[in-house]
Amino acid sequence: MVNREPVEDANPNEDMWRGLLEGTDPRYAKARAWLKHVPGSPRCKMCAAPFGQPGHVLMHFLGRDRWSKNPEYCGACFRVLEAHHGGAELEASFLFADVRGSTALAEQISPTEFRRQLHRFYDVAARILVEYDGIVDKFVGDEVVGMFIPALTGGAHAKRAVAAARALLIGTGHADPAGPWLPIGIGVGTGVAFIGSLGEPPVTTLTALGDIVNTSARLASAAGAGEILLTHPTATSSELDVSGLERRELALKGKAETTSVFVLGAV
Repeated sequence: MVNREPVEDANPNEDMWRGLLEGTDPRYAKARAWLKHVPGSPRCKMCAAPFGQPGHVLMHFLGRDRWSKNPEYCGACFRVLEAHHGGAELEASFLFADVRGSTALAEQISPTEFRRQLHRFYDVAARILVEYDGIVDKFVGDEVVGMFIPALTGGAHAKRAVAAARALLIGTGHADPAGPWLPIGIGVGTGVAFIGSLGEPPVTTLTALGDIVNTSARLASAAGAGEILLTHPTATSSELDVSGLERRELALKGKAETTSVFVLGAV
């Protein structure tokens, strides 16, 4: 006997998320456009509302205090994530930045100093990602992950991701003749991913899934200190002049075919 019961929609909020992520629903982009300029840190991962002074006073009156159930988000954003599980597939750009030689570095300095340097890296990375209209997806150990979506970049997500990557190298001292205060390598990829709200409260989070996300992470692992590895779609979408850039063919872990990349530096 055929079961004719209706199949539950596994992603009932797709239209809402597509509107927010692509910018056809302007509410999210408009809110973040001014919230990112209110001084104070750290910030809400989704809307960039400041949790620190002096901006926190204003955020309190707007109902955007840090959410007690998840300190990465303000109350307004977490309620959206909690109430509207799901997301949408769309083209976006992803930036992964890894500290190079972190194990050896940790052996050479005290745990307190190692923590201080990582904290400084997190602060610099968060400031730059927000400045270039990226979303701080997560900090994991010695790695930072950023997402660049159409709603916040006017469609220029690849260009903004590449600019942020270069700014991050400069911010960590890779353009300094004396050398960086923390060596990092960066991978940037552009492609279709699923972006949305995942997980049950209180660990509900805005994140991205898909092959391009995994590829971007592998590129960061393959990048040397002071290098940005870009996929061809990223270079094309960002309108980058690649005529003088080094090209590499990489055998990335888990990929059936080699991945062709361009190599950028801080300048």
